[in-house]
Amino acid sequence: MTRILLHVGTPKTGTSYLQDVLFRNQRVLAGAGILYPADRFDAHFLAALDLMQLPWGGLEREAVGAWDRLAGRVAESEQDTVIISHEILARAGRAHVERALTSLGRDRGAEVHVLVSARDLTRQIPAEWQENVKHRAELGYAEFLRQIAAPERAGRIASWFWGVQELPDILGRWAGDLPPEQVHLVTVPPPGSDPGLLWQRFTEAFGLAGLDLDLGNDRSNPSLGVPETALVRRINLSMNSQLPPPDYRPLVRELLAHQTLSQRRGSPRLSLPASMRGVVHEREQAWIEELGRRGYHVVGDLADLRGADPVDGDDATPWPDPDHPDEAAVADAALDAIGRLLTEAADARHEVERLRTRLAETERALAEAGHPAGHRFRSRVVGALERRRTGRVVLRGYRRLRRR
Repeated sequence: MTRILLHVGTPKTGTSYLQDVLFRNQRVLAGAGILYPADRFDAHFLAALDLMQLPWGGLEREAVGAWDRLAGRVAESEQDTVIISHEILARAGRAHVERALTSLGRDRGAEVHVLVSARDLTRQIPAEWQENVKHRAELGYAEFLRQIAAPERAGRIASWFWGVQELPDILGRWAGDLPPEQVHLVTVPPPGSDPGLLWQRFTEAFGLAGLDLDLGNDRSNPSLGVPETALVRRINLSMNSQLPPPDYRPLVRELLAHQTLSQRRGSPRLSLPASMRGVVHEREQAWIEELGRRGYHVVGDLADLRGADPVDGDDATPWPDPDHPDEAAVADAALDAIGRLLTEAADARHEVERLRTRLAETERALAEAGHPAGHRFRSRVVGALERRRTGRVVLRGYRRLRRR
């Protein structure tokens, strides 16, 4: 009987790192009787989009059929255990859950386990706003807080936030009538804990103990400080109308946010304003009590789901408001961002020069040899470059040089 470990969220709980480790270690996992069915890093993300038919900047078209392909690989597997993991599955409605569990073989005897990794709401609220900003959002922090605090939870922001963060509801939808021992809650340790503790908990929950896994950290989803997040939001406000989505992700989210601004140390972290902490702590405590009554298997401690209050500032160091950040700190962050962009532009220019030289040499050699394949060769080179974002950048630069 196949055991299926279905990890359905939540966002900002170490999921990107977990999925990177699983993806890069598929061969080691297979040797231990574990299938992680993914032919590309985002395979489970695309499957989740397809399952829920979520719009996602055009990626939903690429995702068509991805869930059925994933379920097909699970059905064909002869491994003892299958792991499926993506945090946006937390958003699935009951009809989506039913389709997922049926297609994965629950009714054919597969032993389905649902896993949820969770972090205290005190940290999740600012983290979710930051993720919105890193996905082109222009909404300020105060307005984000106002929308998610509204009782009606109307609108895209509030609906999405509570859909992927309200733990009792997520577990209620996914666990259904599963016995409590097949429902696993992995809690994210509190700030200041051993950095390896969360991975130890994942290892226990997913049955990875004793495996010689490559634990490199190529795809973590790092957080930004207050001035860095404010800078990205200002870039969104200024550039969203000019920078199309296919260019935004590699240039702003990856190059600037993840690879550059996240490396800055010493900036104040995003946190809740004092006016919200009491209400949030009450909700956290209610969740802890409700989840305790349900008797799920907890890897960690339910007490981890109650957030700690940050140390309040005094008059000299007030609460860092990302809507009104320290302008000098934002300027420093902007200089780092500009420096990285200039470095990347210089590298691209040098690549254009190398490409120009290579193409010229090849054209000259083909012409001297009277080779009839010169045009076909150039077409293949250009076609290969146009299929890649960096290649398109190089081609644009090369064509500008040719016009000089």
